[in-house]
Formats: sequence, C-alpha cells, structure tokens
Amino acid sequence: MVERRTRKQTATRLTADDWTAAALQAMGEGGLAAVAVEPLAARLRATKGSFYWHFANRDALIQAALQRWESDHTEAVITLVDAQPDPLSRLRTLIAMVIDSTAAPHADSIELAMLATAGHPHVAPVLARVTERRIAYTAGLFEALGLPADQARDRALTAVSAYLGHAQLAHVAPRTVPATAEERRRYVDWLIDLLTAR
Repeated sequence: MVERRTRKQTATRLTADDWTAAALQAMGEGGLAAVAVEPLAARLRATKGSFYWHFANRDALIQAALQRWESDHTEAVITLVDAQPDPLSRLRTLIAMVIDSTAAPHADSIELAMLATAGHPHVAPVLARVTERRIAYTAGLFEALGLPADQARDRALTAVSAYLGHAQLAHVAPRTVPATAEERRRYVDWLIDLLTAR
C-alpha cells in the first residue's frame, strides 16, 4: 500500500509542461503519430492517470504541445531578438539564431514534423499563424531599416523561405550546409548582405 502511494505521488508530480515537452520530443522523433499516451507515459515513467490529470485526451495534449512550440520557437525567439539595440542587429541575431538552430542533429525536427503534418486540423491553424507571425515580424525589421512595406514583406518571405529550406537541407543532407560556427557566421553575413542590398 505504501509502495503504491509513493508511485502515485511520483506520477502526480509531473506537470502539464512535462507532458507537452515529451510530446514535442516525440513529435520531433516520429511525427504527430508518435504522440501517444502510453509511450509518453513510459518515457516519463508515469501512469496514464498522470496524463489524464492534466489533459482530457490526446487531442488536448497535441493542442497544448503546439501552443508550447509556438511560444518557445517563435515568441521566445522574438523576445530575444527584440533585446538587440537596432534593426540591423535584430535581423542579424534572428538569422544567426535560426541558422545556428539547424546545426545540432535533429534540432529542427519538430519544425519539419509540423510541416509534414501541415494539413492536420490541429497543426494547420497553428502553423499558419506562426508562419504569418514570423514573416510579419521579419518584415517589420526590414521596414525599420527603411524599406517600403511591399519590399520588406518580399524580403521577409525570402528570409523565412531560406530558413525552411536550410532546415530541410540540414535534415536530409547535412553536409550541404555550413558546419562550423565560422562557416555559419560567414553564411549569415552573406545572407544579411543579400537581404539588405538596395
């Protein structure tokens, strides 16, 4: 009886954040299909009861995980970038962060899993919102550099497209993208020159 109570107490210590982190990790490893309650419970060494304490069902977990992904991979990045002193520093920081994020193995696997399941009814609206937010934010940086709104949006679209393409290349053909910190720095410098050219 004491053993059972101890196990239950351990399981209830898990938070909703623990479950969403595990769901995102599973998604990065095996796509949306990998987000299943029993394997996640095993990974977390928890009971299914712990899961149901925080979420009504798998769909609720997926929605919470997607919200966390949006917050961690877009809004948190924007907050860090906004701490830079001027628009050019912000643009350089943003591009360097997203290019560096592709350097670690499986770093953008969650991003790629999102794209692979873009038609899923839970993923589609989040992915659309995140993509528009990223493009609009980046366009704002180009506008702050003095470009007209239409040109700023075109360059932002190019920058976001370059990131997505870079992430895909890093995933399927890692030797094709800059490998060292110095190579990535030179690549970021080149991208900045290209994207800000008048």
